[in-house]
Amino acid sequence: MKVTIFGSGYVGLVTGVCLAEMGNHIMFVDTDKRKIDLLNNGGIPIYEPGLEALLRKNTAEGRLVFTTDAKAGVEYGLVQMIAVGTPPDEDGSADLQYVLGVASTIGQFMQEYRVVVTKSTVPVGTGDKVHAAIAKQLAQRKNNNGFDVVSNPEFLKEGAAIDDFMRPDRIVIGTDSKKAVDCLKSLYAPFNRNHDRILVMDRRSSELTKYAANAMLATKISFMNELANIAEYTGADIEKVRIGMGSDPRIGYHFIYPGAGYGGSCFPKDVSALTHLAKQVGYDAEILNSVESVNQRQKQSIFNKIERHYNGKLKGKTIALWGLAFKPNTDDMREAPSRVLMEKLWEAGAVVNAFDPKAIEETQRIYGQRTDLKYCHTPESAIDGADALVVITEWNLFRSPDFDLLKTKLKAPVIFDGRNIYNPPMMKELGFVYYSIGRDPVIP
Repeated sequence: MKVTIFGSGYVGLVTGVCLAEMGNHIMFVDTDKRKIDLLNNGGIPIYEPGLEALLRKNTAEGRLVFTTDAKAGVEYGLVQMIAVGTPPDEDGSADLQYVLGVASTIGQFMQEYRVVVTKSTVPVGTGDKVHAAIAKQLAQRKNNNGFDVVSNPEFLKEGAAIDDFMRPDRIVIGTDSKKAVDCLKSLYAPFNRNHDRILVMDRRSSELTKYAANAMLATKISFMNELANIAEYTGADIEKVRIGMGSDPRIGYHFIYPGAGYGGSCFPKDVSALTHLAKQVGYDAEILNSVESVNQRQKQSIFNKIERHYNGKLKGKTIALWGLAFKPNTDDMREAPSRVLMEKLWEAGAVVNAFDPKAIEETQRIYGQRTDLKYCHTPESAIDGADALVVITEWNLFRSPDFDLLKTKLKAPVIFDGRNIYNPPMMKELGFVYYSIGRDPVIP
């Protein structure tokens, strides 16, 4: 099948590359010429495990094409996927200008039947707006070609997106058109062989399903962080509580790890957009409001511990920071807890020695060159001469460090662990001052 994908960002690239791997032919359309040139030259604008190899393979075999020519894109694929960004507006709502811009473009150039698929995460009712934007362009051209608009949200985890796409939990198709359903069932057949994962529903329910899933996961994280803060005040150990909770099959262990707050391109934006949508329809979504406020507070928790440890005297201190990306196996810095921490440390007069296996380049793009930020290319160079170490992203690389080397290189054996990856009794035995989330501090 020929598929056109508008948008060569995270969702678009993963979707297109995985579809091409199953023999489909994909044309990517993007207004960013630099990105298209990069892709045509074998480069890739994001880091996602396994993506680069599959992209190069399918490009070499002629199943991937990259262009800025929107007209060619509309003419190319029976399926037209919209996978452009929906950044948050100032009021927290999803900005739909790029989605509706693509819809208008499709309507402007469409010459025959097309299945228009919204992959972007969008508010309930966006499919109606996409349909109207296409219909308006067709009416202006006096073109009576039929088309269908389908909501087909993605459920990809950054760092595991290829596997998520190849072995999906569910494939949600939101439309009342049997023709469109049959088309997408054919497209997704290779990913649906083991058992039927396709869920067909109306378009609005499909749109809400995506927001509901992300909001539920964000709620679990904030709830666990709320419990972790209570544990700190009461002398309980949140890790023991977590195991006690998770052993109940009605709760389970997924997404109940305490930490320094969630970030990324999805949870913060989607919780905010769903809260705004609720306001628009006259409903006060109290739980969703709390999820976001707890998360904002949690992102400051590690800084608060650092500030207390040094009695507010951080000027001139050097803090080693392990981890910059919002989660492991990505270079995504959007809404990352590391950004909140670094900016608070700079305000207090501290210097940051930062290391991340993949996100150094993205951090440089965001912050440029600063006298209070040193970009380090190994974990060891980050801790050399630092006053303390902070772990803010749980990369596997950080789980079993050489603690003797840490004690040698740090000015003092002090660790702030934002992901609870180390064991407090072991830290005490090794002679570290150790602060974590939802557990008593270790003071040897």
